Amino acid sequence: MSIWQAIILAIVEGITEFLPVSSTGHMIIASSVMGISHLEFTKMFTVNIQFGAILSVIVLYWKRFFQSTAFYFKLFVAFLPAAFFGLLLSDLIDELLENVVVVAISLLVGGIILVFIDRIANDTDEDDKEIGYFDALKIGLFQCIAMIPGVSRSASTIIGGMLQGFSRKQAAEFSFFLAVPTMAAAGGYKLLKTYDTIQAADIQTLLIGNVVAFVVAMMAIKFFISFLTKYGFKVFGYYRIVLGLLILGLLASGYQLEIV
Repeated sequence: MSIWQAIILAIVEGITEFLPVSSTGHMIIASSVMGISHLEFTKMFTVNIQFGAILSVIVLYWKRFFQSTAFYFKLFVAFLPAAFFGLLLSDLIDELLENVVVVAISLLVGGIILVFIDRIANDTDEDDKEIGYFDALKIGLFQCIAMIPGVSRSASTIIGGMLQGFSRKQAAEFSFFLAVPTMAAAGGYKLLKTYDTIQAADIQTLLIGNVVAFVVAMMAIKFFISFLTKYGFKVFGYYRIVLGLLILGLLASGYQLEIV
């Protein structure tokens, strides 16, 4: 993997990780087009640069992260379902990660849901409604749906929050917060399994990737909150539908795509 390829993947990660469009689906396309999806380092790299994206949330919302002990307990409660089902269904999840058709269908179905979610879950202007422990648990259960590749962790948790009566902005921000323990745990676990494959020459590439993912994710989060508050989910829904159809079309034409 060249430095430029690493930068491109990091930009894709930073833009898509917190948007309801599935970073997995975009990583498939980007790495496949560049011809590096088969490399073991690519698989490790795409996991490692999530730490840069996580750091962007902590920096942007640092006051919220150090506000109270109850905040951490709510995040922990919301994180528990993903931790439990992630360990329980790890083999099944790995199998699904190898199925590009699953990703394409998930993008398509998820896009249709996003097109209509604003009608299903009426948005509220109240951004100060407190998220309780039971609310956090239910949002955490919605997050488990994202174990299906292509669903999007961000989309599932935001929708879960809105269905509990929270505003788009509040649901999106809690989704960002929940990403920190969830992605840190998933990324740390995978990194422990692959750290011995990292060569000295790879360290620079990993550092550059994390820095780029960090900067791009900060900009993406700011844009997403502003856009979502004003316009809702429809644009993201249509985009997912087009992307899902594109992947299915590529597969039907014989083009080979691999999950990274």
